[in-house]
Order: sequence, then structure tokens, then C-alpha cells
Amino acid sequence: MGLISFLKEKGAKLFGKKEVEVTKEVALTKVQKLEAEIQRLGLNVNDLRLELCEQVIVNGTTPTTADAERVALALGNIDGIGSVDNQLHVLNPAPEAVFYTVQEGDSLSKISKAQYGDPMRYEAIFEANKPMLSHPDKIYPGQVLRIPQ
Repeated sequence: MGLISFLKEKGAKLFGKKEVEVTKEVALTKVQKLEAEIQRLGLNVNDLRLELCEQVIVNGTTPTTADAERVALALGNIDGIGSVDNQLHVLNPAPEAVFYTVQEGDSLSKISKAQYGDPMRYEAIFEANKPMLSHPDKIYPGQVLRIPQ
């Protein structure tokens, strides 16, 4: 998969303001919060290992490419994370999805029309981004989404 870039100032507020300075103790706390977020979302990763330095490095094994992409997006769409180095091993590889950064004024149907030529295929994008998306209307500028082929 490799390195995926995100807007560092956008995303879910998982870290508190006290954690702005990165110390070893704070980094451990952040890693634990990132691991808990992956578990909360129910994403399927065996032997999950995260390292937080200039970026999040994620290792482990997932059943599918889609699962690996969802893990990277779940981590990257968190405020304070600028990039994810996705080193997950995929047991059943498939072609990778396209990643799209939501712009001001976007909707899933608008993105669907641009990507597929059909605004009614927005449901495919919504499903591809579950469980990170809870509703098709709950997207925000700067968020990175999977656009399946």
C-alpha cells in the first residue's frame, strides 16, 4: 500500500490538547488511542502494531485490500495525523481503490458523478468507507475517502 498523506489539521478529535508536544509517554498514549479507535470501528487486523513518529506506521495482517485501506483511512482521518505508512500484509489482495480528498461543497453524489459518471452510485462510496462514515451526508472537507473501482 505505502504512504498515504492526509490533512493534519482535519479529522476526528481523538487526541487532547495536552498531547501537542510529542514525548515518549505522550506517543504511547496516542498509540493506545489509535489502537482503541481501530478496535472501536471493528476493523479486522491480526497482530496490529502501530508506531508513531513523524507518521503512523501500521503493521499486521488483514484479510482483504479493502480492510487494509480502511485501517489506513481510519488512522489518517484523525486530527493531528499527517500521513500513514500502510505496511499491512493482505491475505487476499485485490486492486487498490482510488483515494479522494473531500473538497468544500462536495457530497457523496457529487463525488460519485465525478468518479463514476453517475451520481446515484454514491452508495458504493458510502459502503466502501464504513464504519468510518455513519451517514452519507456526514463528510467534511479534508477527509480522505476510498473510491472503489
